[in-house]
Amino acid sequence: MTTVSATRPERMTRASAAVRKPLLKVEGLNKSFGRTVACRNIDFTLYPGEVIGIVGESGSGKSTLLNCLSGRLAPDAGSIAYDLRRGSEDAPLVDILTLSEPERRMLMRTDWGFVHQNPRDGLRMAVSAGGNIGERPMAIGARHYGDIRREAEDWLARVEIDIDRIDDKPRVFSGGMQQRLQIARNLVTRPRLVFMDEPTGGLDVSVQARLLDLLRGLVRDLGIAAVVVTHDLAVVRLLADRLMVMWRGDVVEAGLTDQVLDDPHHPYTQLLVSSVLQA
Repeated sequence: MTTVSATRPERMTRASAAVRKPLLKVEGLNKSFGRTVACRNIDFTLYPGEVIGIVGESGSGKSTLLNCLSGRLAPDAGSIAYDLRRGSEDAPLVDILTLSEPERRMLMRTDWGFVHQNPRDGLRMAVSAGGNIGERPMAIGARHYGDIRREAEDWLARVEIDIDRIDDKPRVFSGGMQQRLQIARNLVTRPRLVFMDEPTGGLDVSVQARLLDLLRGLVRDLGIAAVVVTHDLAVVRLLADRLMVMWRGDVVEAGLTDQVLDDPHHPYTQLLVSSVLQA
């Protein structure tokens, strides 16, 4: 269990604000591997600026769901509709499964982000820290070297990395610094939606707490929507507005994060919460 020294912030109510058009709408999503059902009839809606946490033990289906949502894995059935901001505010959401591969890649480079548990999976280890951050602005047309470098310096400072390290390769960074660099690489283009897969996994407790404080502040300040997968209930309590609990491919409980964790109804959720309390 992660120990977080910072006081938990007041729960944000961005999803209940005036903007009610969904950012992401998932309906009837299914995914199996042979006879093993990883995700079964998953439905949920995510609004701009809202954070949804997905928790469950290993094998519950949460990582498969995240990979389906982010276009890294094709579901067997269902739809994943996203607001591409094409045309007017009344334009319908578009099923990302109908997009071409180049369109999906461009979406991931610009309007989406993906923070891996292992930062080495989300960074180019042979490219400088500044180069890692600068790649996404270049993907959307930035060409002025000085502007790109200044943007990289700004983001290094935001994620608490000394700007003098801008020309260093990520391989010489600590694990916590690599994860902060990966976050900067993903957020530099100010995406509207970020997927996070165990963003504090593998880090020691003090580094986890610092990273969580950083993530919480960036998500709040930039108004980012996020889907966070983790086994750590302390992470979702700090970051997530709403929570989905998965068990054997099903969402067995969902609701406001504090309500689910403080008053769990499903036996599996009760077991998760009690095991954390007893740890």
